[in-house]
Amino acid sequence: MKIRTAVICLALTALTGCGPSPESGQLPVDTPDARHKPKKLKIDRYGRVQGQPKQQDIYTPIPLDSLTLPIIDGKAVEALQHNLKLLDLARSRSNYQVGNLRIRHEALREVTEMLAAWQHAQPFGMEKYLNAYQIWGRDQRGNVQFTGYFTPVIKVSREPAGPFKYPIYSRPLDWEGALPTRAQIEGEGVLDSMGLELAYAANKVDLYYMQVQGSGYVEYPDGTRELFSYNGSNRHPYLSIEKYIMEQPDLNIPDLSIRGIRKFLLKNPTLTDTILFQNPSYTFFIRQQTVPSGAGNVPLTPGYSIAVDRRYIPLGSCLLAAFPIFDNRKQRVIGHDYRLLIAQDVGGAIRGPGHVDFYTGIGDAAAQEAGNLKSYGKLWLLLPPSSEPKPVSTSLK
Repeated sequence: MKIRTAVICLALTALTGCGPSPESGQLPVDTPDARHKPKKLKIDRYGRVQGQPKQQDIYTPIPLDSLTLPIIDGKAVEALQHNLKLLDLARSRSNYQVGNLRIRHEALREVTEMLAAWQHAQPFGMEKYLNAYQIWGRDQRGNVQFTGYFTPVIKVSREPAGPFKYPIYSRPLDWEGALPTRAQIEGEGVLDSMGLELAYAANKVDLYYMQVQGSGYVEYPDGTRELFSYNGSNRHPYLSIEKYIMEQPDLNIPDLSIRGIRKFLLKNPTLTDTILFQNPSYTFFIRQQTVPSGAGNVPLTPGYSIAVDRRYIPLGSCLLAAFPIFDNRKQRVIGHDYRLLIAQDVGGAIRGPGHVDFYTGIGDAAAQEAGNLKSYGKLWLLLPPSSEPKPVSTSLK
């Protein structure tokens, strides 16, 4: 691995004179245009490419020189450095068999180091060192759904007082049998008086969405903040309240984003429990003194970290994405941009090879960006040539 990285770095030095400085903002003369977009194909309003043949395997090799790797900017370098730590921390460093593709743990590190060597420059001529494998997506035609998630900030109090009446619980350690549902916890108070309360929220809807996101900052009346991180769930299935709302003819909520549902429930508080209790899944929290981290136990980087189903995309994977560009005025996807994404988290609602969750950051602006993202693009797993498809069954256990 060190030899290969050294070769790449020497190539970068020879071709670019050690590459542009971050201050110059210029690319080497021979690099592709950084603004180059994926080839225009016929897409529907949601970003799904039309008329593509079905893939025969979960991963299909695609010539890397038909794609464009983006500039490895400072944030990308930060995300890649976190990824090296993730790979070091991984409990299991065994190889992965995903359908027809065998993925070595060391190959994930090799790709991460290779991309990090191009910091503040745009990788090119990489087809000798990297292969791209398109994941077959939701429809086996390569269309992958991109949604967004974020780290919320909600108002809380250390003690119940005034509007601060909704407990935020830590996980019960001595509970016997199946853990209670959301309705039993919030509606019947079955965890009350067990000493599990970490704080009290002023808004039940905000607390619900902090649970859906998996972590969040709480802000006390004196302005201090703490990070509450994921500490397990009640292991009941996650059911979408958005889907429930859509199926109710008497519920007219045109905007099913987090902001839209929150606004509706603030105006119709008597419907809050009816709607939220449709999702029996409940998240418990623990106090943390660190920055928001994912399932890989490293900090999440806005714009680069994604949550995946690790049965199909191993944590620590580097992926090239054709990322959907949504036009708010036209209310449709108008194209795609190439982006580097890194699998550093998982999510209860992320199931299968056709859905990833894109981390947008902390607070209201990140919430709005995440709420607007529900479109389709494509994903290619980047691996060194030593990872080759194997003639095995594509069924996963």
